[in-house]
Amino acid sequence: MARCETCGQSAVTISPTLGFCADCIRQHPEEALPRISALHRTIRQDFGLPAEPPSAEDGHRCTQCANACRMLEGETGYCGLRVVRNGRLHHLAGTPSRGLLHWYYDPLPTNCVADWVCPGHARPGLKNLAVFYGACSFNCLFCQNWHFRSTSTSTDVLSAQRLAETADERTFCVCFFGGDPSPQMPHALATSHLLAQKGVRICWETNGSMNPRLLDRAVKLSLNSGGCIKVDLKAWDEHLHYALTGVTNRRTLQNFARVSRLIGHRQGSPLLVASTLLVPGYVDAEEVRGIAAFIASLNPDIPYALLGFHPSFRLADLPRTSIRHAEEAVQAALGAGLTNVRIANRHLLSHCY
Repeated sequence: MARCETCGQSAVTISPTLGFCADCIRQHPEEALPRISALHRTIRQDFGLPAEPPSAEDGHRCTQCANACRMLEGETGYCGLRVVRNGRLHHLAGTPSRGLLHWYYDPLPTNCVADWVCPGHARPGLKNLAVFYGACSFNCLFCQNWHFRSTSTSTDVLSAQRLAETADERTFCVCFFGGDPSPQMPHALATSHLLAQKGVRICWETNGSMNPRLLDRAVKLSLNSGGCIKVDLKAWDEHLHYALTGVTNRRTLQNFARVSRLIGHRQGSPLLVASTLLVPGYVDAEEVRGIAAFIASLNPDIPYALLGFHPSFRLADLPRTSIRHAEEAVQAALGAGLTNVRIANRHLLSHCY
């Protein structure tokens, strides 16, 4: 049980870490966000990352993602992979020759966000090449894979060529996730071109913040190979999205709409899939309704997965998503006009609230 510092409400779905309820973050951001911004800065400094995207007007600009870091001499980009040294922008990883990642094989069917609409779930005996990138353009307080921050540019790097060589005749698909592929798109795209030549389906699981031109190349590879783009729409309200992730959702929404325009270019399995993690007390039915209405305005048949939350990282002080919460979210999404909504990770659901 925690108390909101603005309205005084107490509930098990108010995070002591955040200190504010969702309604007050949405309605009174001027009170909530200064403290939450300080929280994000502290967390990032604990991991040796810049507190916020560098923004020097005369700095060296990185265009990999929405953060558009502009760095002065000695400064590092928000993702931790770019640094300015001797007047030049250096890439510590994320290039075709150096990807910061771990990889492993998942036997199909696997726990893919798109498993209920993807051909891979009907291909037992084959496998998915899972590429776990060790950097991210967001700072999600609820990150389920926060251990990506422990990867090292001195030991955990692999070229696109070497990564592609891991695929064999039983490799049905590849999925780039993490972390997020957005800070390392040149590496992921180089790998994808090599894998596509072997007949591997190219899939992405991303926050959607990458440079639109890089996104276009990713979409083309997925479109032609039979893969898909899975975009995690973390929150609808921009203030709440910032509170939870440290970053705006504007680029994500723009990129999602950008991909949606190409859906009609392929029949059969979907090109674009959306997902949202149901963070107790924060990503509620109101947030899902806003996200779903946005998706429906683009194409009501885009599949939408609602994911059960497991306490993790800095929001380990919240309970697991309740069954009631998940069911209300489904009804909100259907009511907003979507036709294909699914609760994923049902085994995580609880009766906690």
